[in-house]
Formats: sequence, structure tokens, C-alpha cells
Amino acid sequence: MAEQMSGHAVLPNEQERVVRAGLQVAFSLAEFIETQVLPGLDLSAEAFWRDISGFLAEFGPRNAALLARRDLMQAEIDRWHVAHRAKPHDHEAYKAFLQQIGYLVPEGGDFLIATDNLDPEITSVPGPQLVVPVTNARFALNAANARWGSLYDCLYGTDAMGSPAPLGEYDKGRGARVVGRVRIFLDETFPIEGMSHIDARYYRVVKGQLLIDGCPLIEPSGFVGYRGDADAPQAILLRNNGLHVEIVFDAEHPIGRHDRAHIADVVIESALSAIMDCEDSVACVDAEDKVQAYANWLGLMRGDLEARFDKGARTVTRHLNADRVYRAPDGGEITLKGRALLWVRNVGHLMTTPAILDDTGNEIFEGLLDAVVTVLIAKHDLKRKDGNSVAGSVYVVKPKMHGPEEVGFADEVMTRVEEMLGLPRYTVKLGVMDEERRTSLNLKECIRAARHRIAFINTGFLDRTGDEIHTSMEAGPFSRKEFIKRKSWITAYENQNVDIGLECGLAGRAQIGKGMWAMPDQMAAMLEQKIAHPRAGANCAWVPSPTAATLHALHYHKVDVRAVQQQLARDGRRAYVDALLDIPLATFRAWSDEQIVQEVENNVQGILGYVVRWIDLGIGCSKVPDIHDVALMEDRATCRISAQHVANWLHHGIVSEDAVTAALRKMAVVVDHQNIRDPDYVPMAPGFDGASFCAARDLILKGRQQPSGYTEPLLHGWRLRRKAALVRRD
Repeated sequence: MAEQMSGHAVLPNEQERVVRAGLQVAFSLAEFIETQVLPGLDLSAEAFWRDISGFLAEFGPRNAALLARRDLMQAEIDRWHVAHRAKPHDHEAYKAFLQQIGYLVPEGGDFLIATDNLDPEITSVPGPQLVVPVTNARFALNAANARWGSLYDCLYGTDAMGSPAPLGEYDKGRGARVVGRVRIFLDETFPIEGMSHIDARYYRVVKGQLLIDGCPLIEPSGFVGYRGDADAPQAILLRNNGLHVEIVFDAEHPIGRHDRAHIADVVIESALSAIMDCEDSVACVDAEDKVQAYANWLGLMRGDLEARFDKGARTVTRHLNADRVYRAPDGGEITLKGRALLWVRNVGHLMTTPAILDDTGNEIFEGLLDAVVTVLIAKHDLKRKDGNSVAGSVYVVKPKMHGPEEVGFADEVMTRVEEMLGLPRYTVKLGVMDEERRTSLNLKECIRAARHRIAFINTGFLDRTGDEIHTSMEAGPFSRKEFIKRKSWITAYENQNVDIGLECGLAGRAQIGKGMWAMPDQMAAMLEQKIAHPRAGANCAWVPSPTAATLHALHYHKVDVRAVQQQLARDGRRAYVDALLDIPLATFRAWSDEQIVQEVENNVQGILGYVVRWIDLGIGCSKVPDIHDVALMEDRATCRISAQHVANWLHHGIVSEDAVTAALRKMAVVVDHQNIRDPDYVPMAPGFDGASFCAARDLILKGRQQPSGYTEPLLHGWRLRRKAALVRRD
């Protein structure tokens, strides 16, 4: 099975292996752990490898058994749908069948999670959450430092003010509109008695109270600190709904010089937390890639990660921001974190990695390796006084789990890792992605399975839809993608996630999250639409950039999420399993040939645009122009839904294999043209025989055979072949 999962194309760096406790470890990984990670952790290399060898021997077979159970259940579901395809859908019979095979488990009684030692970013303060590929040090640092962002810069430099930001010289008119918009935000959030921030001339601290032109705030408690002198502060610190806002004064600044109150900027607390991703947004297929990911995580956990890059004619060095220090109204000192609280997302249970071979020469499960190494690295943070977690916890997101049994397995894995590494039990906190059908149908029991660790649940529409299509592949052709979004099961899924989270006591104790805004250049649309997430009771939601985090933070000033959650908890659950079992099939299929071609080409173009970067350049998440040249954030989840959708239509005869091939060739030319200015880009046309094109074709034509419809096995296999070919060519 391991060879099938990864493609097992052995690269030169993995031919260099060393034996450690019966394991065949890639030299680069062994060297990294022994020379960079273990020193200073009071754990010998001999003991570490002995423990991990026993750990893999214990949990590897159990991991494999869980995957076999997935396959068995899928085969039974396929047979059921084939047998009932010609009949009217019997909802109750289908539900009874899922219960019979153990896919749908009984929901137990009420309970509350028992997670302890959590940081305030998890428990107390709603706000944006960034997700970033940990393999890119510059991006990782940007995300970690996105705790604070300039509202002036983010409004000026995006389309948030109603038009794209101008290029070249500073636009005074646009700048004035930005200043006016920020003053409106201040008036809405921190109103002054009898006047407006627009008319303010000076801000002073008098006897511990903030006065603006002699007038106090309507809510004086909104003032929490300042920097500089009370009579002429350098900055004023305000707080609303737990989020901080800093008004910066500088009479010499180009903006402050022309401002009656000398306000040079308004900086707001933005990304409270960030996920350093080892999974969907990276392309890690071998030891070399894994070491790169782990090394950046190590730098973050030690606090010494740096990134150097050229910006114009100068070289810039980026590092982690320091904490921010203010004087409290009573004269004391306030210290606020300068960085987002960092999670690390491990890979799921499916994939294996050639970074380590077991004593029989088979690849080990990558998720087990991630569990040990990312938590081992986090021990460096636990030793630091002012590190990532002030509560002494390690935060691990575990994606793509199917049902309570797999969540329980992850909980046991972390217990064993803690024992190996000498950590108190439940040091590791788990974030559970509610993105697979068997998990959302059994969410309450999934949370129960990790009730002492759970610190985060999050919906993932794209992976959830991809799994919906694959699970119900034999039920019939699915609706067009745009119409799938409008089906009732999506609303039920999103509502149930919040409601069950509240039932299980996550309010005030853990994050309930919502998914990504996928259009990073369309901030005006995000400002209009993404406020729906806090209004839905989510105390965090994903954003694609630090700029988006700052703008999305405005929503958490407008919406008191804690009050929303209290009301939702009083109202009770809005959706149950029955609503989630409505399969979004195309009940009315009077599609024209033009509509079918358009749908297939749209899917195919997205697959090719993403896969060509994944295979050729090893970029796991990128801003890819869609068929209309609108830049979208693409990762494996978007690729999964597109590939499964075309595979479904192909299987049910909506489109032929010849038509799919024609669409692939036509869209390859489009993608080539969209990348024409990229010097590293390798065109797919006219040969249509390169690794990227072949990988995209396989994702569709072999989509039905892929485990749970996942893209990883094929992507990993083709990327390994591509890397091997590049090595041979060099």
C-alpha cells in the first residue's frame, strides 16, 4: 500500500539512509533531528529513535486498519446506491443502512469539553485566523506577525475603498478618503461624548482618563493604555469586543503632518491565531520537503526564524515581531503579544512518507511522523517564558478524519507522544476539521472522543463537498458546482457545526471556525460578505493574507460573537443528521451542451492551473487565475472537489472521456497563456505529455478509484517523478 500511496520514486537524497532503532531514516531528516531539534531538550538521540520505532510499530498497523475500514464502508455505500439508483430515494432506509454499517453512530448524551490550559486567543477573543504554508519562511513570518496591521495601508492598498489601489505616486484624494473611513470606524466603535473623531484636534490622558478635545469616550472602559507622555501621547490603546486598536500620533509623518490631530496611522489587532500548515497548502513529498517544513516550524518555536529577500534595490531581513508595551491608565504596564498564536496543521491519516522506512522497507505514515516531530519541536517553545503559548500548550490541527473512531485514534496518538517526550498529559490540544462527511454526521461523538484536547472545530466547505461527491458517487450525477452551494445540506452543515460546538461547551473555551475567503484581491467583496461568519456564531474564520486579516477584524468589532453564541445556545440546535443526508444530486438535468462544456472547462481549468504549480514548482497553495482571470486561492481541497465533480459526470455519462480530454487540452493552452510571464513556467501545450498535464488527467480519469477522492496519492506520485527527472537532468 505504501508504494501505491506515494509513487515511491526514490530520490538521491533518500538513497542516503541511516539505520536508527531498526528504521531506515533519510540522512537529511536524521541529521536535522539529531543536530538541530534534540539539543537542549534533555532527550538523547538513542532514546528518541528507540521510542519512535516502538511508537510506529504500535500505531502504524492501527492506522492502516482505519483506512481499510474507510474502504470497506465506501464499497458498501457504493453497492447500496447502485442497488437503489433506479428507485425513489428512501431517506429513512438510507439512514438505517448507514447505521447498520457503523457509518452513522448513535449520538450519546450531553457533555461539556474538559480542555484546560488554553490561551486567551482560543478562549476569550474572537478574531481572524490565517492559514499559511509553513515551507515558506517569509510567508510564515508574515502570518505570525499579522497579529497587528495598519488599517490605513489595508484600505489604501486594496479595492476595499471601491476601486483598485493606484500604482505609482501617493494619491492624496484616495488617502483622504481612507482617513475619513477610518474616522468613521473610530466613531462607530469608540464614540466620543458630544463630538466625532473626525473633528478631534488632540488626544490626552488626564488622571487615567482619555479625553479628546476635553471630551471623554461614551464608554470610558474602551481606553486601556498609551505610549509616550500623557499630555502628548505617541499612541492611544483602545479595546472593543476584546480586540485592541492603536491610534498612532506623529506630527512629522507625511500623513500625520496634514492631520489636525496628527494621527499617522490606526493599527488594529488582526490575526489572533495562525495555522502553520504541513498539509493542504504545501507540496511535501519526501524527506527534503519535510525537513524544510519542520525547520521553519523549529525557527518559529525557538523564536529565531528569519527570512531574507530582495525588495527593490535593498535586501530585507524579516523576523518575529516583539511584544508591544504600553502604560496602563493607572500607571502600570501592559504587555500585548506582537505575534499571532500559532497552530501547526499535521497531515491526515492517509498518506505515507519515504522519509522513513520501517524494518520491512515500507514507508511509515506521514501523520504519525508529523505528530512526533511537530510536538517535539514545540518543546522548545514550552521552555521559553515569552513564547507562543503562555498557557503551556501545543496546538495541533488534525485534518481529514472520518468519524469518532479516527478522532479517538488521534487522541491516543497524542497521549503516546506526550509520554515519549515527557510532557504532561493533554499538553497537546487538537483542532478537528469538520470537513469529511462521516465526521459532520457524527460531530458530537467526534468532539466527545477528544473532549480533553479539543480546542478548535472548523468547517471546510470544499473538502466536505469533495467527500460528499466521492461518498455518493454511485447515487447519480451531481448538480453543477454553483448549484451544490445552494443546496440545503450546506446550510445545515454550517449551522450544525456551530450548534453542536456550543452544545459541547466550546463557547469561551475553544474556537468554532469558518472557512477561507478564496479571493485575496477582492477585499471589498470580503468586507461585504464575510461578516456572515461572526454573525453565524463563529469566533474565528480563515483569511488568505495579513491584509485580509486586518480588514476582516473590522467585522469582529461590529459583531459581538459572544452575544451571538449565547443567543444561539438558547435557541438550540437548528439542524440534525437528516438534513445533512440530502445528497445534492441533479434532480433536474435539462442542461444544454454549452452548459455542460462550460462546467467541465471551468473545473478542468482550475485543476490544471493548480496542478501545474504543484508538480513543476512544488507550490502547494497559490493564487491561480480562474477561467475568467479572477485570482482564486487554490489548494488540494479546491482541486479535490473539481476533480471529483468531473469524475462524477464522466461516470454517469454526462460527459465522455473524449470530451474531458478535449477540455484538458483546450484549458492547458489557456493556463499556459495565463502563466506566460513566469520564467519558471513549463508549458503543457503542444505536447500534452508532461508530468503536470498527466497528473491533472489522472485526477479526473482515476478519480473514482482514489481513496475518499483525495488528490494526494496522485499528486505525490507525479511530483516525485518530476523531482527525480529534474535531478537526472541536472
